[in-house]
Amino acid sequence: MPQHLRILTNQFLADRDRWVLWLPVCVGGGVGAYYTLNSEPPAWAGVLVILAAGLVVYFRRHNFLTLCSGLTILAIAFGFTAAQWRTMSVAHPVLQKRIGPTSISGRILHVENFENGPRITVEKIHLAFLAPYEMPQKVRLKLRGQQPDLAPGQWIKVRGVLTPPPAPVMPGSFDFQRRFYFMAIGATGFGMGKAEILQSSFTGTANLHISTAINLFVAELRHAIAEKIRRAIPGAIGGVAAALMTGDRSGIPKTVLEAFRQSGLAHLLAISGLHIGLVAGLLFGGFRSIFALLPKVALRQPIKKWAAFLAILGAFGYAVMAGATVPTQRAFLMISLVLLAVIVDRQGISLRLVAWAALAILILRPESLLGASFQLSFAAVIALIATYEFLKERNIEQDRTVWWRRPARYIAGIALTTIIATIATSPFAIYHFNQMAQFGLFANVLAVPVTALWVMPWAIVSFMLMPLGLAEFGLIPMGWGVELIIAIAQTIASWKGAVVIVPALPVSALVAIGLGGLWLCLWRQKWRLGGVSLVVVGLSTVFFVSTPDIVVEERGKLFAVKGSTGTLHLSSQRVSKFAGETWLRRVGQSSQTSQDWPKQGFSQDKSLTCDRLGCIFSQKDYKVALITDSQAVPEDCQSADIVVSAVPVPWHCPSAKLVIDWFDLWRHGAHAIWLKKEGAVVENVNSKRGRRPWVLRPPEKNNSG
Repeated sequence: MPQHLRILTNQFLADRDRWVLWLPVCVGGGVGAYYTLNSEPPAWAGVLVILAAGLVVYFRRHNFLTLCSGLTILAIAFGFTAAQWRTMSVAHPVLQKRIGPTSISGRILHVENFENGPRITVEKIHLAFLAPYEMPQKVRLKLRGQQPDLAPGQWIKVRGVLTPPPAPVMPGSFDFQRRFYFMAIGATGFGMGKAEILQSSFTGTANLHISTAINLFVAELRHAIAEKIRRAIPGAIGGVAAALMTGDRSGIPKTVLEAFRQSGLAHLLAISGLHIGLVAGLLFGGFRSIFALLPKVALRQPIKKWAAFLAILGAFGYAVMAGATVPTQRAFLMISLVLLAVIVDRQGISLRLVAWAALAILILRPESLLGASFQLSFAAVIALIATYEFLKERNIEQDRTVWWRRPARYIAGIALTTIIATIATSPFAIYHFNQMAQFGLFANVLAVPVTALWVMPWAIVSFMLMPLGLAEFGLIPMGWGVELIIAIAQTIASWKGAVVIVPALPVSALVAIGLGGLWLCLWRQKWRLGGVSLVVVGLSTVFFVSTPDIVVEERGKLFAVKGSTGTLHLSSQRVSKFAGETWLRRVGQSSQTSQDWPKQGFSQDKSLTCDRLGCIFSQKDYKVALITDSQAVPEDCQSADIVVSAVPVPWHCPSAKLVIDWFDLWRHGAHAIWLKKEGAVVENVNSKRGRRPWVLRPPEKNNSG
């Protein structure tokens, strides 16, 4: 055996206690492999691989290399199968075309009260002209104007318009259809006029399934508590307080929400590991202190275990009250494992517990792997625990004799935690949100202690006083702390350069960075440093990614071209505003970037020539016709190298090597085009996603048809 291979083998064997940590990584690899497929695999594919790998493991178990390879394949196949079965289990009808205006009736499942009107999620839908097998399980509606006091559990009727869930606005951008598929939301839309309440909450609950009745009860209770908080503390302060206590962020003004994002404090508004951990920690410390004051109890009973058990119950109640979202469930699971370890006299905080929590989530909710919440939370937790283990192994001594060292260590601990968490999560935040808060470290050093030492303790007090009708005694001092946090967020967000817009990372870069980070954190031996090279490779791919030269929206109402300076210019600032902002953000531009798109005449760099029928884009020896009116089709078809048309092109274009018209946009969604010397490279939304259950595809049709 070569020397270098012998060294690697020895280090691998020396880290045998860390092998189990790679089980969820392998399962996650199988989950990721399933979602990257371009078409749905046969139902038996994953099971067949599991059986084959199982047989190999059984018959070749005495061969170490074969055993390790077989177990790895087995874990990957298990993750693949879990994801496939999850997809099949949540299958539901999805609206195929726009409907309405029409009457929509059903039972409210969730209410979000925004400044411009509520957004509701409705189940048990009834729509005219739709067969039962075509009826969506849930729809999401945006209501405008003055509405009655809507609450979960109510049966309502409203006139509105429904559309299929929206597709990505650009190849590679966020897939709303996939997200809504796993939420069982089969349509989105908006209401017209005032909703009518047909039946009050919980009328006839005796006929409901017990799980449905519980879910509705909790939803209505959350809604009532959020409204009570906002009445007790009006304005933005109440909106933030309600978000911290119930997970309902709908009462937060857009300006305040944006300030939290730009200052790097947005994570404080999303109930996650930080909030569940604070509640559990405060309850654990509080109950333990109370028991310690009772000598007979403290001397005879395991008060530490009692406190851990009560903290689990309290954290469970908080998680339920916060809506029991997937991030909240994940956080509660991890915190519960830590407290259960205390009860059974095991080490509380360890990567092994994190691994089991990740494995449980990947099996039960495999789609979580693709979400920002899963990636950000586990990246932060793994990096922090790995750092903690590293420092613990170095036996860093702390001088506790000087009084000022304790608060200094606390501040340093927050700073170090923030730095590590920021470094670990930055690649994932850039991939999903295309922005970084430059002063997030400073903002968190100021805001996190206020949240931990003042806001959350008073939140717990408020919860305890609510049954007595005395919640205001806790909410008012809580509001003082929330007001300070808002002031910190707004001040730091106002600083010049607070937010840096970063171009989107390719998926390959994210995978390389993730695997490199895991290699660095999960191993103990020196070969862990090999993970650094993977991270560097992943980061370096950014320099080889080129932004598209042309982007066109799925309805042909919005175009974008890359000018001679590399800036992406939009044909309109008002049409398809969300799509335009997403395009700019993914290429690393702010929405405030000045646009150079002439309505008539030439652009400043002379690359665009426009009139009322469309534009001619001249770049890289290409002449591209961007047509908005059918009158331009005959002429542009005779002269342009590429034709991109918002209207049908009913005949052959002799000069064009590439034609993308309204039918192509209708069938395949938004298009992105790269102009290269060897020819134009085209990507569209649906070809990027393939033929999957959540991908809506119109029926094939000839252009001439």
